Amino acid sequence: MPRAPLISKTNQSGNAGPRASYLDPATLMRIKNLELRARQVVHGFLSGLHRSPYHGFSVEFTEYRQYTPGDDPRYLDWRLYARSDRYYLKRFEDETNLRCYLLVDLSRSMGYGSLAYDKAEYAKTAAATIAYFLSLQRDAAGLVTFDDKIREYLPARFRPGHLHRLFLALERSTAGTATDLKAPLEQVAKTARRRGLVVLLSDLLAPPETLEKELGYLRTQGHEVAVLRILDPAEIDFPFNEAAMFLDVETGRELYVDPQLARQQYQEKFTAHANALKQICQRLGVDLYDLPTNKPLELALFDLLHARMRRGRLIARHSGGSR
Repeated sequence: MPRAPLISKTNQSGNAGPRASYLDPATLMRIKNLELRARQVVHGFLSGLHRSPYHGFSVEFTEYRQYTPGDDPRYLDWRLYARSDRYYLKRFEDETNLRCYLLVDLSRSMGYGSLAYDKAEYAKTAAATIAYFLSLQRDAAGLVTFDDKIREYLPARFRPGHLHRLFLALERSTAGTATDLKAPLEQVAKTARRRGLVVLLSDLLAPPETLEKELGYLRTQGHEVAVLRILDPAEIDFPFNEAAMFLDVETGRELYVDPQLARQQYQEKFTAHANALKQICQRLGVDLYDLPTNKPLELALFDLLHARMRRGRLIARHSGGSR
């Protein structure tokens, strides 16, 4: 395999990430096997952390978990405390503290891409990356892929062969028809009896009020929720200059559009929709991240996990990880 080009070492939100260079997403997507992609991203991510001021970050999410009131102090690692001045418990080999439910939107709009790959491929790679990272912690990952109905469903588990089945489910999923966010969110709400982390990967081309109702229900059940809004750079920048026929990928309608006339209206509606989503997530206590498909997946993983540390409450790590 040719040497992959490397890119910037800070994330696009302006916050400094791990001091390392990252795989260009276009190069990463040329790897056909989804599991190999996930391995590349996670190993590069962890390697970067070990070379950065965030070294302790990787320790907390792999071999140890942070002490919380109610944990048995007999299991504190005092040598790690002497080095870090923070309390950690060594994780038992069979301990599974976190259950993560990955909800991947594969509606027709996710099949759009101005790059060599589309939003659906980027979302599947992001989901595979998160699942692989969780497996290194011995945490459980589940999967729901959907368009206007649920296409694949795997419960959150950590057991031999489960991760491979999750990768296979992602690989055989393709962009489908219209978006229905209600069905997959209701599926998780009905079946996820243990509190966990719900990660929704979608372009969110749906009425914001639908998202508010369903995400609100998950939050009332005690789940932590993160929304990764997958966007193509062309959807953000609207770089079109010449009048042409545009296809509405959700309805199949063709529309004649003069970009010079439509640009301002499009950008106003795009901004209004983004602001509505942001306000909903803030009200519900949901983490919202915009992920342009040209953003390195290492940075997406860093953003997601750093938020868990910043908020000071790792998901479902209650009373020594009771199940």
